[in-house]
Amino acid sequence: MKKILLTVSICLLSLSNYAQEQIITELKNEYEKEKYDLIISKHSEKVSEYPAKAIYYVGMAYYMKADDNNVLKIMDLSIKKDKTDPDAFFIKGMTLNYMGKFDKAIESFNKAIELDSSNSNYYSGLGDSYVSQEKYEKALSAYKTATEKNELIDRPFTMIPQIYAELNQPKKALEAFYKSKATISKESNSYVNALYNIGLYELLNKNYDESEIAFKELIELAPNDFHSYAKLIQVYYGKKEYKKAKPLRENLYKAYKKGKLKDNLKSMFCFDQFKWKDKLILVYERFAVKKGELYYKHIFYVQNKTGETEFTIQTENSPISEELGTGKYAIGMDKNGAHSTFGFIKENFKYDSLKSIIHKILEKQLNAITSSRKGKI
Repeated sequence: MKKILLTVSICLLSLSNYAQEQIITELKNEYEKEKYDLIISKHSEKVSEYPAKAIYYVGMAYYMKADDNNVLKIMDLSIKKDKTDPDAFFIKGMTLNYMGKFDKAIESFNKAIELDSSNSNYYSGLGDSYVSQEKYEKALSAYKTATEKNELIDRPFTMIPQIYAELNQPKKALEAFYKSKATISKESNSYVNALYNIGLYELLNKNYDESEIAFKELIELAPNDFHSYAKLIQVYYGKKEYKKAKPLRENLYKAYKKGKLKDNLKSMFCFDQFKWKDKLILVYERFAVKKGELYYKHIFYVQNKTGETEFTIQTENSPISEELGTGKYAIGMDKNGAHSTFGFIKENFKYDSLKSIIHKILEKQLNAITSSRKGKI
């Protein structure tokens, strides 16, 4: 009789285990098929009866629907039934990050890592918490650890160079962007971001060949990234290869006419930058042309060490001088509320000739022919 009862008990236990495995498999399949609404409507009321992993998948459905409060509720229930599943702690941590509860998120990520120290996602989530708290050194440590795990993910490789940039370590930032480019998927937005930053850092370092390689690849991948067109123009101006910049400039004008340009490209673009003494000079070209009116076309912004514009020197369309044949543009300067004119230049001028005049004005080797208190255009 005892043997029969033992056999029945074993059978019942086996049936119970089978039912639990069945509901876990069912929920996993529905989750992988992205049937989040179905999972919530079909299982959420019965979730307390389920095993921990099944509860986890219900919580994941809420997670994908961005229902943070229910995610926490369900994941806590899953953890209560099984404190050994690191995934539940990880998703709880990610949700707490979204909710801005970073200290609690850090606790959850550390618990996940305690249970499984091989998962790069757990360290990456921990890094996100520290970044949000502006604890960059701790974030850097977490992200670096994530890159040392077997199954690599894009996130830490994307974040490490950004942290170095935040810490004002440009050399390490550039090295990290190159590593990011070599590691992450070419199909990701992060790859394009890495290319842009490589191009930008190399441009600032005057490594024009390396910058050109990065921006050309970026434009091939993202033909409508017009900011990169402007940066590549700066590369060619740095190399004095002005003819190569011409088709890029034409593409920007076409995009301008079609209304495709946004933000700081909406009205003008920077095509050159150079140093004069301790000042950075950014050179912009405006798209708009006002026929028969005075307007500024090419503007040299002279900036101090803090990035503030102290004064500008610019080409100014002059209808009167154009009629008289003295040149299409006057070369003017706006400084300390005064406007000065230094002469005229024809429409099809060579940039090096204009730049030479600008240097003479900066070095006070060229005197103004007129001065007034006229306001800016």
